Amino acid sequence: MEIKQAFGVALRNARLRRRLTQEDFHGICSRTYMSTLERGMRNPTIDKAAALAERLNIHPLTLLAETFLVLDPDADLASLLKKVIQQTEV
Repeated sequence: MEIKQAFGVALRNARLRRRLTQEDFHGICSRTYMSTLERGMRNPTIDKAAALAERLNIHPLTLLAETFLVLDPDADLASLLKKVIQQTEV
């Protein structure tokens, strides 16, 4: 699976958990664009990913973390976050 496909799965899962429709993202993107993202056919810009996360009421890193968990089903969130913390410590 490619990262854009994993992002699409993560985006769709987050949207469905919050009981939102693709149409609920009007003003951020069209239903068609949202569908294209969820099917893994396009990569969003960082700005667009942040706007989508804001509409989902989650931090953009949450959406990215879920993307990487979709990519590696054997990974766990705690290990992923530990790695991120270690790599971002100044």
